[in-house]
Amino acid sequence: MESMGASPEDQTEVVASFLSDTDAKMFVAGHRGLVGSAIHRKLVALGFTKLLLRTHAELDLTRQADVEAFFATERPRYAIVAAAKTNIIDASLRCTGGAVSKLFFLGSSCIYPKHAPQPIPESALLSGPLEPTNEWYAVAKIAGIKMCQAYRIQHGLNAISAMPTNLYGPQDNFHPENSHVLPALIRRFHNVKISRANEVVVWGTGSPLREFLHVDDLADAVVFLMDRYSGLEHANVRSGKEVTIKELAELVKEVVGFQGELVWDKTKPDGTPRKLMDSSMLAGMCGGAALREGLADTYNYKWYADNVVDN
Repeated sequence: MESMGASPEDQTEVVASFLSDTDAKMFVAGHRGLVGSAIHRKLVALGFTKLLLRTHAELDLTRQADVEAFFATERPRYAIVAAAKTNIIDASLRCTGGAVSKLFFLGSSCIYPKHAPQPIPESALLSGPLEPTNEWYAVAKIAGIKMCQAYRIQHGLNAISAMPTNLYGPQDNFHPENSHVLPALIRRFHNVKISRANEVVVWGTGSPLREFLHVDDLADAVVFLMDRYSGLEHANVRSGKEVTIKELAELVKEVVGFQGELVWDKTKPDGTPRKLMDSSMLAGMCGGAALREGLADTYNYKWYADNVVDN
């Protein structure tokens, strides 16, 4: 991958190579989730030997005092935030013995306005109203970005942020009520197939365009940014390949092996018509897994059968 294209006023010098610092302590928050587990796998493969991993039962990241005590005791050199609710950014600054060398905050493409220009550049942030159905989640992610920027400007904390496009892969969230479009489709087609029903009903017309990025490709981008980037601006991370929801549903149908009919409920809303990220700032990203290959990896993964089918 090529180097970043941030402007000189936003770019600060990286004094040490992240990739050569494999014996440093690194806290990966959310290591058992979709994104965190992929980052964990990548770091292990790269030879990082001192990864600090805590379950929610071991460390409640919503309790500020507990997080501060953890940082004071462990004093990690790096922190990667792939968990939803945390007090990590502030603790990374106020850690006893000095702030962490670098912090990575992971956001979401939902931070952008509903009718942002396409493809969506980083500069579109806060340029218009958010998608009403997920504005609360978006505001939380925007607050994280702005907190990282404020701590960099005011305190010199080396905190960076990245906003990936729609993600998928092993250990995704397949919850029937709060999963995203791709895992929701996988679960729906699977359940209908098992029940031997004749049709699957999907909301809307199927016309909206989306892009999807496999979490292993995101993990590559996280490592790249940790090693090569230390700027104020957040960075988009995308796949660059769009599909309609209709094409996606047909692909999931094929991968799951459902033989029945696909029905579109056009009385239901479509949502944002198009959502394509502009990642020219992060030029030369890896090509990534083909969507069908990635879907098969997600659906056929043993974790899915063990943890989702009967839930």
